[in-house]
Amino acid sequence: MSLTLTRRHTWSAPILALACLLTACGNPAEDTAGPGTSGKAADGTGTKINVTADQQRVRTAKVDSIAAALPDSIRRRGTLEIVNSAGSEPPLGFYATDNKTHIGVEVDLAYLVADVLGLKVHQNTVSWENIFIGLDSGRYDAGLSNITVTEERKDKYDFATYRKDDLAFEAKKGSGWKITGPEDVAGRTVAVDTGTNQEKILVEWSERAEESGLEPVDIKYYQDQTDTYLALESGRIDLYLGPNPTAAYHSATAGKTEIVGTSSGAGARLQGLIAATTKKDNGLVGPLADALNTVIENGSYAKVLKRWGLSDEAVTRSEINPPGLPRTAS
Repeated sequence: MSLTLTRRHTWSAPILALACLLTACGNPAEDTAGPGTSGKAADGTGTKINVTADQQRVRTAKVDSIAAALPDSIRRRGTLEIVNSAGSEPPLGFYATDNKTHIGVEVDLAYLVADVLGLKVHQNTVSWENIFIGLDSGRYDAGLSNITVTEERKDKYDFATYRKDDLAFEAKKGSGWKITGPEDVAGRTVAVDTGTNQEKILVEWSERAEESGLEPVDIKYYQDQTDTYLALESGRIDLYLGPNPTAAYHSATAGKTEIVGTSSGAGARLQGLIAATTKKDNGLVGPLADALNTVIENGSYAKVLKRWGLSDEAVTRSEINPPGLPRTAS
């Protein structure tokens, strides 16, 4: 997830504040959540989202044959050095109500992978750019931080996929709209974060609408998420195009908006994919992919995605270095 065209989201403190504020509801836990939960799950099932430090995570068993394939240095160390972004990004990775415990779907998946490998998780929460600096230096073993597979990144890193990279159109609740292609956004006022992949896709959709004789999209930009959502709820904009996990979490917890369409973050010709990221040729990507396929097959992966409302982003198999977002023109 960069502030370049391949990192799709820009976040602000109000999103985290929203997650923390909602815990005042204090409803009992339901399903796979836990105590101190709040709001509906982003998939609308009614499952509560646990935002406390007591996560009661889904866990799984070690698989000796996969653990044996680990690089010797990691196996001897006994820990998996996971790195993720310090940004407040519910439900991906954010701080619990104690303001110090990092939680979210990416964190839960890191624990599952480490379980299969027979390792303990050591989380390293850093700024976005330092994820890659740390991977390059070997300080961190793997990044699980909503990192999109791109052809440019494949020059330096290996990838084991674990989630779809989708965008979502969010509208005011009750709009009745359905967004499936450029013709559905023609002439509408749509907000998007500048310098992101979703901006690039929205501009392309606007151009395609014009080529079909329709009105272009009226694209708007706001300084932060709070301003965007105020504009959406007041009717000053029709839609907001952003990362699907953010939109799903916001629409479920705030209750004032709804998702009216989704699209691949890579555009119409390719399904974008999120992946565990390692330094190229360090010997770890194979065990990571095998571990991910183990949890996909045994059902623990599905439980993790469900508890964070991201079941619709599930993959059926982890792939190593699949086709990624194309290189940008230099």
